[in-house]
Amino acid sequence: MTATFDGPGGYQRAVRALEGRGRFGIRLGLGRTRALLRELGDPQLAFRGALVAGTNGNGSVLALAGSALRAAGIRAGETPKPHLVSYRERLTIGGEPIDPATFARLVGEVLPVAERVARRLGEPTEFELLTALIFRWFAEAGVKVALVEVGLGGRLDATHAWDGGVAVVTNVALDHMDRLGATIPLIAREKAAIIERGDLAVTGATGEGLIVVRRRARRMGAPLREVAPPAVLGLDRDGIEVDLPGLGPTRVGLRGRHQGANVAVADAMLDALEEAGIAAVPREARRRGYAGARWPGRLELLVVDGRDVLLDGAHNPAGAATLATALDDLRPGLTGGVAGLPPIILVVASMADKDVDGIIAALLASAVVRGARVICTAVDLPRAMPARALAARWAAAVGPLRVEAVTRVGGAAVGPLRVEAVARVGAALDAAFAAGGGPVVIAGSLYLVGEARRRLVDDPRLRDPEA
Repeated sequence: MTATFDGPGGYQRAVRALEGRGRFGIRLGLGRTRALLRELGDPQLAFRGALVAGTNGNGSVLALAGSALRAAGIRAGETPKPHLVSYRERLTIGGEPIDPATFARLVGEVLPVAERVARRLGEPTEFELLTALIFRWFAEAGVKVALVEVGLGGRLDATHAWDGGVAVVTNVALDHMDRLGATIPLIAREKAAIIERGDLAVTGATGEGLIVVRRRARRMGAPLREVAPPAVLGLDRDGIEVDLPGLGPTRVGLRGRHQGANVAVADAMLDALEEAGIAAVPREARRRGYAGARWPGRLELLVVDGRDVLLDGAHNPAGAATLATALDDLRPGLTGGVAGLPPIILVVASMADKDVDGIIAALLASAVVRGARVICTAVDLPRAMPARALAARWAAAVGPLRVEAVTRVGGAAVGPLRVEAVARVGAALDAAFAAGGGPVVIAGSLYLVGEARRRLVDDPRLRDPEA
């Protein structure tokens, strides 16, 4: 029996049906996903590719490698996550999201399978069902190469029901400690478990995380490429240039010096895909792909009515530290330049279960942030930290900074930092754009970034049908 989501409002009903399985929570384990895939005829066996795990940078690695594959004329399936505007962003082929009608049809085909699996193994979660749906679509569409991002951890993540032949651990930092462990080695163990016998492995991990990844690769007999960040030759408001081994000076269309590490991992991943006989991307195609790469909501620069607007998730301390460095690097090239240097307007939100104090401390390492106007807000989700509570955490953290009259950035004086709370996201964004002066930076939660992007960017590809 197949559930149907035809006719007006069918796509929205399909999304609600899939999201409704969120009531079953996050339940790590492979049994239900493997059972779903068996019921669907094991579509994951129809294609090969790379499974990518890590704490930060996974999406950037997928965006860079996917752009290079497209530049080489190779049609690859990708799984960007989370979505920002449309649920369909989570399923793409050749850089294009799945169309609403196909998405609705696939949900209708997979839901009855979930009911059969539930009788034996318990209710599949939203992400388990989505993973099975993605693999079915890739197989149905004839995709031969897939770049799949792990959802949470690796060892027991639903995506690990697939082994594409290449396993990538971008890096390891503290995040999701309630589920993955309280230390770097414990978290690394969960992520490195995606390396299986017969795989080629790639990692940009360092320190204790690298030790664990090495151990796993040796145990599985998997050749391991260890990647170091290349030298950054230059950076500007539109990207960076790095000295990439094998390619030399290479333009990268993603912002922030941290993208040097990500493009090195992406390039090594493409090497591994070629060695495994999965896909070959020539050097010139790699150069074009890296230069043309885009990754919405991650140090994404928009110009809205002549005003620079920077969007970045920065939802854990490592991501916040990356944003802090990028802001100090980018500020001279943003609205106002160095001469006037009006303060940035930083709009922030956070989930209550995140390391909020760690995120704030990391952002305050930026001289630009220390002179900002900070507007704290909250997205409309149960997990969201209320705006006033977030503002109180910021106020406590910046208290010692208030004794400083000014901070200097690029020779110009800014500051002192101000903190306020605006409960609703829409009102917070309106307040930010009503404030005069410098660029607006929206960060701290990808849910916040998604709401902002929905207001600021009209992407025809992401217009969902009316209900």
